[in-house]
Amino acid sequence: MEERRQNILRLLDLQGKVSVTDLSTVFSVSEVTIRADLQALADSGLLIRTHGGALKADPALVDITLTSRRERKASEKSRIGQAAAQLVQDGDSIFLDSSSTALAIAPHLKNRRNLTVLTNCIAVAQELMDAPEITVVMTGGRLRRDTASLVGGENLDVLARYNIQKGFFGAHGIDFVEGLTDVSADEAEVKRLLVAKCRMVIAVLDASKWGRVGLSSFATFSSVRVIVTDTNAPAELVARARMEGVEVVSV
Repeated sequence: MEERRQNILRLLDLQGKVSVTDLSTVFSVSEVTIRADLQALADSGLLIRTHGGALKADPALVDITLTSRRERKASEKSRIGQAAAQLVQDGDSIFLDSSSTALAIAPHLKNRRNLTVLTNCIAVAQELMDAPEITVVMTGGRLRRDTASLVGGENLDVLARYNIQKGFFGAHGIDFVEGLTDVSADEAEVKRLLVAKCRMVIAVLDASKWGRVGLSSFATFSSVRVIVTDTNAPAELVARARMEGVEVVSV
């Protein structure tokens, strides 16, 4: 068993991804056995479990502080934030998640009137504190200090009261199979709840996020209506997204 699992990791190093069906054939064992192998390796942090297979572990799959994230690709995030804010109208009810890219939207919303902003991000609430025409609603939950966000099942009680027109979601990555993903299962849980509540799901992502897969999926690719990204996004992936009916705004 240990030798088989080591060989699975070697295949991942070579191919980047593997499927349960292929591994079952290669090693002449059942798919149930392969799934158990992949889960054990995933639990050890040696690969990323996906539907029907696994991906090579990404060394970037670590959660970092909000302050650090804000400093990365700050210029691109500022442009994305400004463009995304143009999708918000007076009277809207929206959600901004705890991503640094969603946070970049907040400063461009201050002139909106009769706007309701739901968020699990303390920094978003602070940014909008001096905007008298904006009602800010914080989700409940447990404080994650490093990311200045609220997570946990307590969010359900607050969310059930609101109809949210537009949700703006950052992500660790976007992939045509795994959809939008996050490195934190807690953050992904909150986002998953919000995706189900929002009439329009809008992804706000810099170019580095295309083709990446994080630990936990929170939205299928088909649920995304709009992607706001920067002009360095991979042209072939942008073209495919548009072919699949997603509006892509590049800034």
